[in-house]
Amino acid sequence: MNKLKTIILGLLLFSGPAQAQSLEQLLNQVFGGSQSGSSNNNSNNNNGSTNNGNGFSLNNLSNNEIVSGLRQALEVASKNAAGKLNVQNGFFGNALIKVMMPPEAKKVENALRQVGMGELVDRTILSMNRAAEDAAGKAAPIFINAITTMSIQDGLNILKGGNGAATNYLRSRTTGALTNAFRPVIQNSLNKLNVANLWSQLFTFYNNLPTTFNKINPDLTAYVTERALNGLFVTIADEENKIRTNPTARVTDLLQKVFGAR
Repeated sequence: MNKLKTIILGLLLFSGPAQAQSLEQLLNQVFGGSQSGSSNNNSNNNNGSTNNGNGFSLNNLSNNEIVSGLRQALEVASKNAAGKLNVQNGFFGNALIKVMMPPEAKKVENALRQVGMGELVDRTILSMNRAAEDAAGKAAPIFINAITTMSIQDGLNILKGGNGAATNYLRSRTTGALTNAFRPVIQNSLNKLNVANLWSQLFTFYNNLPTTFNKINPDLTAYVTERALNGLFVTIADEENKIRTNPTARVTDLLQKVFGAR
């Protein structure tokens, strides 16, 4: 019974702190007994029922159901995120995750724009985003592998972790594999779009300016890979939040059961 109570508390944490008071009342009803002394198993007694109006009852959720619901939520969120990014302008058209020139090269960008090289800078930025969009298509199978190996303990940790815990779980389990999968795709995209040559032109021009004392030669592929992964996880976090807070985003019966239960 205590184990089930812990699971229900974990579910609340995943659903958000605003439900704390109502869950406490439910727990008292389910585990504390009714004032009339009736059995908690009496479905006709309001004090012994935790149905939420959809026929879902917290005290009927098992460990396996909760973990399966979390796996399904992660699968939906990750597939939605990858699908949104693996299209033209998936990165370039989203100001929140758009890949821009690296901070240490900002002075390069400003200097080049001042001397009439703005078009070259813009072509480079567009090419970096196209490379990130190409790489996003490699994410789904890596996420699925991490999701299917989620243990019950992983699930309970996510439940207790609050907002962003599911996304953080994926980040911790997939960053290495995603980096290895993204980097060659991004490298090929940069080569295909001639961005390596553009990058070379940009920094050769800048490094040859008489006012340049500190030469800059960052690893473009590594930078774009890192920004692509960041954008991917930002988008997954947004999809995760939708499932937590928006009933219409719970697109399966299990998601409705786990995230709709109170």
